[in-house]
Formats: sequence, C-alpha cells, structure tokens
Amino acid sequence: MDNVEELEKICQKIIALDPKMRSARLINSRGHLTAGGMKGGLHSLETQKQDEMMFMELALRVRMRHEFDREFGEVHFSMSYRDKVIVMSFPLSNDEVLLLSCEKDTDFGKLPFKVLKIIEPLKKSPMSTF
Repeated sequence: MDNVEELEKICQKIIALDPKMRSARLINSRGHLTAGGMKGGLHSLETQKQDEMMFMELALRVRMRHEFDREFGEVHFSMSYRDKVIVMSFPLSNDEVLLLSCEKDTDFGKLPFKVLKIIEPLKKSPMSTF
C-alpha cells in the first residue's frame, strides 16, 4: 500500500466487519498512528497522550515478538481480553501493526480470522507510507 487513503479504506472495511468493533488503527514501527481511528460516534477510552504511549509500547512489543519466530513461528495476531474491551494486534510488514478494539461480547473466535483475510495483501508488501 502506498497511500493513506487506501489504508483508511482498509481500516473502515475492518470496522464494518462487526457492529461491536470500536476502532481500527494502523501504527508504524515508531508507534505513530498512520491511518484509521475510532468508529463513528464512539470516543476512545483513553486520552490522546495515553494513546501515544500505548502505540509506542505496542510497536516495541511487536518488534520483540519477532525474537521467538524461529522457535514458535510467525505471530499472526495477539489478543488481550480486558475488563472493558478486547484489544487485538496484527503485525504487518516492517514492524507496522494493525490495532483493533472491540466490545467484550464480540465473537473473538471468528473476528481475527476475518481480519487476517483482509490484511493478507498488506503483510506481503512493504507499506511505503510508513
């Protein structure tokens, strides 16, 4: 992908997968938001400053997970089931990551695999917007 408009469309397509989806965001390897955001009409549970910290921590965590690829294989997604939301991260090429949040009653057994089908082209080609 080489333009932000296309990345925004992908984020919107992912948000449309499930009515319980809260956000779809693309984060670069330095922890900066490059595309996506909250679903229309919803507000983030954290402040903008907390968002920035979460994005940087996520970018670092994704890079660190590569340390175990040889032993366990590549990470396709990770999920955190929290008190207020479910958060999923999907590593893409060059340490970029797709970060999703959704309501706790989302069918998290199926949703990540639907997302993987959408992002497969992103994983195969470097994203020059990052």
